[in-house]
Amino acid sequence: MNSNILISAKQLSDLIQAGKCTVVDCRFDFSDALQGRASWISGHIPGAAYADLDKDLAAPVDDHTGRHPLPDADKFARFLASIGWSSGKLLVAYDGGSNAISSRMWWLMQYFGQPSALLDGGLAAWTASGLPLETGAPEQETAPVEKLLPHQNMIVNSVDILENLGSPGLTVLDARAAERFTGKVENLDTKAGHIPGALNRPFGSNLDSTGCFRSPAELRAQFDSLLGGEDVGRVVHSCGSGVTACHNLFAMALAGMDSTRLYPGSWSEWIRDDDRPVETGS
Repeated sequence: MNSNILISAKQLSDLIQAGKCTVVDCRFDFSDALQGRASWISGHIPGAAYADLDKDLAAPVDDHTGRHPLPDADKFARFLASIGWSSGKLLVAYDGGSNAISSRMWWLMQYFGQPSALLDGGLAAWTASGLPLETGAPEQETAPVEKLLPHQNMIVNSVDILENLGSPGLTVLDARAAERFTGKVENLDTKAGHIPGALNRPFGSNLDSTGCFRSPAELRAQFDSLLGGEDVGRVVHSCGSGVTACHNLFAMALAGMDSTRLYPGSWSEWIRDDDRPVETGS
């Protein structure tokens, strides 16, 4: 179990009062890219900065990438400096409730070797606890830009996957909803289906009825069942664009199932090349 990466609203409140963390609001609406920032302005956890998925947690899209390429180290370091974060300080990310978006922020911090955690239940849990919100854009004291180094062993690319399709050394775990995975519905990308041989684990399966993460023991049992006892180190997480895949990666880490990797380009990158195979159905 890795309980230090998930904190409650009360724990976060205590950390804020002690000045021991940087809080980041990651709310984002795929159908309206401006809505997340507007929601942050309307009400957020006191002192929380805002991270825009498209602008702060991703690089510009080009002809060969998926919809949310990883930001380079310098760009991400400048963003962190702009919100007052300094090296070694805990960053706590949240979104509206599911942590579908904020898990990307959590993973990026891990990728660059820095401490991070998620607020269990997100903003919904914070308000349900009776804790206050503030409105407007808080003044952010900038910090020196830190040197960040990515851990390249935490990611795989499309070549790695293509070369290992069907091999015992690779299990792709797709976090998209079942209807997108099977190809029955596709409303974001130009092709429907999934990477051949992939397993489907919709990220919402990691949450209980309250919108909080299931217990580490329950998560471990579910992932063990899905993987059939296979080596956790072979798991590569995918989704539509490398965002909600981080939710499954986080859930496995919470359950003590570390060493899984991310395919950042995910489905939206995979389908850029017509020579890459596509599978439909379950």
